[in-house]
Amino acid sequence: MTKLLFKHIDNSGLIVFRIIFGLLCALEAFGAIFTGWVKRTLIDPQFTFSFIGFEWLQPLPGNGMYIYYMVMGFLGICIMLGYKYRLSMLTFAVMWTATYLMQKSSYNNHYYLLVLLSFIMVVMPANRYASIDAKLNPALKSISMPSWCKWVFVLQLFILYTYASLAKLYPDWLDSSVIAILMRNKANYPIIGELLQQNAVHYILAYGGILFDGLIIPLLLFKPTRKYAFFISIFFHLFNSIVFQIGIFPYMSLAFSLFFFDPKLIRKFFLKEKPFYDGNAISVPKYKPILLSVFTVYFIIQIVLPMRHHFIEDNVLWTEEGHRLSWRMMLRAKNGSTRYTVINADTDKKIKIRLDDYLTKKQQRGATTKPDIMWQFAQHLKQDFGKKGISVKVFVNAHVKVNGRSRTRLIDQKVDLANEEWSHFKHHNWILPSKLD
Repeated sequence: MTKLLFKHIDNSGLIVFRIIFGLLCALEAFGAIFTGWVKRTLIDPQFTFSFIGFEWLQPLPGNGMYIYYMVMGFLGICIMLGYKYRLSMLTFAVMWTATYLMQKSSYNNHYYLLVLLSFIMVVMPANRYASIDAKLNPALKSISMPSWCKWVFVLQLFILYTYASLAKLYPDWLDSSVIAILMRNKANYPIIGELLQQNAVHYILAYGGILFDGLIIPLLLFKPTRKYAFFISIFFHLFNSIVFQIGIFPYMSLAFSLFFFDPKLIRKFFLKEKPFYDGNAISVPKYKPILLSVFTVYFIIQIVLPMRHHFIEDNVLWTEEGHRLSWRMMLRAKNGSTRYTVINADTDKKIKIRLDDYLTKKQQRGATTKPDIMWQFAQHLKQDFGKKGISVKVFVNAHVKVNGRSRTRLIDQKVDLANEEWSHFKHHNWILPSKLD
């Protein structure tokens, strides 16, 4: 184990990954401003649906979030250039995590991946070459790194892709009905729009997704299949980029290939002047016990957390309990019709609630289909009326359609959600039983 983790190897892959990673972080931050994402998601809403427990994390007032994202963009450039690398990386990691936790209306598993990668990159010796830091401090310069730096990424990706593959092994995915629904709003795409509506294509995408997620890491690790797996990855991630328009993440996923190819090849294409490390030194640092303890705990959490929905009653597709942080990507299509009834607890008088008065259109999609957001909105209404000295009860009449099925009542409309407690690890009985199985 010591040899596997602490034997030094050439660090070309990590150096190039840092450059690409920083560039993509900068593009993500600046792109969020210029595409209007920051305005739609963080500025226009009266409030945001933060992760439960992080309600204190709300966007900065006024145009503060523009400045916030500009700072993250410049930090991305600093990471790319390797300038004050650890400080820049840690600051970006904290700032990105804060924006991730402060809103769920634009939830994406890839945002969660960037949280994890950002903190992993903090501890990586990624500024030891081709960086301003190494130029200013030549003693920092190095052409090698301990092997654990590579295997941390490999194991993280293996966990991610394995769970993504396993999550697809359920009837609505296997019969391609989910894919068919997801492709309906792609019909107007030029050239490929009509093709994406074909039943045969739906099956290819459904089973291709299972096989890609389940096999891509082993195929990249196995030298005879590596280059073929890489070309398949290019097609897979470019397809996702074009069809689903998910920003930087297909390109970051391709950048991970740097940790699988021979460092000599990476050096040949990207760092031609860099000396190649071909030694076999094993250097065990004094911080070995701390390093092993931290990453052992980290990976245990990464393995266990995505399984928690199996220990919570009912189907996660229906309840959403255990859905987030579990690599459950684009697995279902949901829409609903929901009415919130607010009653003055003292007079029993009904108070009319118009969602347009409180929520943006994007927020309304969550508030009509996702139980946790329904509960949060009920809490918000309770607090909002409480500021006016009015004690209220909030009842929710929600009918939700999952994967094209007929609409079914989701919430027990006799339960006052404003006065219910939330638990992260157990089922809430006010979510009515599903009829999905």
